[in-house]
Formats: sequence, structure tokens, C-alpha cells
Amino acid sequence: MSESAPLPDPMTEPVSTPTPSAWNIANALTVSRILLVPVYGWLLLAGSGHNATMRWWAAAVFVIATATDRVDGDIARSRGLITNFGKIADPIADKALMSMAFIGLASLGDLPWWITVVVLVREWGVTAMRFVVIRHGVMPAGRGGKVKTALQSLGLTLFTLPLTTFPGSDVWQLVAWLVLGLAVLVTVVTGLDIAYKAHRLRQTSERAAMKRAARAARRR
Repeated sequence: MSESAPLPDPMTEPVSTPTPSAWNIANALTVSRILLVPVYGWLLLAGSGHNATMRWWAAAVFVIATATDRVDGDIARSRGLITNFGKIADPIADKALMSMAFIGLASLGDLPWWITVVVLVREWGVTAMRFVVIRHGVMPAGRGGKVKTALQSLGLTLFTLPLTTFPGSDVWQLVAWLVLGLAVLVTVVTGLDIAYKAHRLRQTSERAAMKRAARAARRR
């Protein structure tokens, strides 16, 4: 009878951490957010946007979808469920939801198209930029990005609601414009800041230093 293989000594041999499966609750919430995008769009555009009941339902779906963004991230970090699928799907789900909201509201005439274009160019541009510079390092989300997301979510929720049916609708619409105006300002400022940080990362990363050293060696 052969002897059993010796167990690894935790003091001398590294213990490998199992890779979490992509089939987990955090990714399920991310996928659910993607699936809610067309539901939100259908409710928002129903009756050419003039159906107050549908607008209430659209706002409810939008709030639920944005809430899953915070929840899935907290679950993934606390339970060690961060996966490559989640890293890719999560920002796509966020941008898809925001894009649907901005485009839908602009098509109804509730928002000017220039705001939609400015915000979406920034959002998708930053997402593409993160993927481009990921070879040089990860760019974590900053506090400004969280403020931007919160302001966008609140502003879009207000514009999704049938504010014209509210008592004192002029005041509610003024609040909605103030919130969204601040959201657009923070969106642009944080976008420029991220672009600068991405440029700096490409210039100062270890990968960039190795490339410079290799070029210098070839010149000798």
C-alpha cells in the first residue's frame, strides 16, 4: 500500500487561492441590470413619454437597476467574487443603462441632445481609455466618479418622473435641472482628470519604463 502524498507546509509553500466562478450572485445582479435596460426604455417611451403611470414605473425600474450597481460591487468585494467577466460586464451595464436614459429622454425632448452627446462621449470614452491603459495598470474609481454617478442617477430619476404632474411642478423641474447641470459639470471635469491620469500612467508605469530602457539599449 503506497503512502499518501505529504500535505503542503503552509509556512514554506504558497497556498493557491481558487479562482471564483463567473456564475455568482454579483455577476447575476450585473446581468439583471443589463436586462432591465430595455425594460426601462420601453416604459419610458410608452405613449411617446406622455403616460404618467408608465413614467413612474420607468423611474422605479431605473432606481432598482442603479441600486444593483452598488450592491453587486459590495458583494463581489466582500465575498471575493471578483471575476474577469464582472470587470468587463459591470461598466458595460452601467453605461448601457445611462445611455438608454440619456438617449430616451433626449428623444422625448426632455433633455437637449448636446447634453446627451457630451455625457455619452465622456462615459464611453473613459471606459475605452481604461481598457487601453490596463496594460500599464488599473485605474481605480475615484471619489469624483462616485459623486458623478450619484448626481447622474438622481438627475435622470427626476427627469424620468412625470414632473409636470407634480404640485409645484416648476420647482421640481428647476431642482431636476440644477442636479443634472451639476452632474454634467462633474462628468466633464472628472473625465478630463481621468484622461490626464491615464496619460501619466502610460508615461510612468513599469511597462513604459521597460520600453524606454529597451529603446535606449537598441540605440547603444
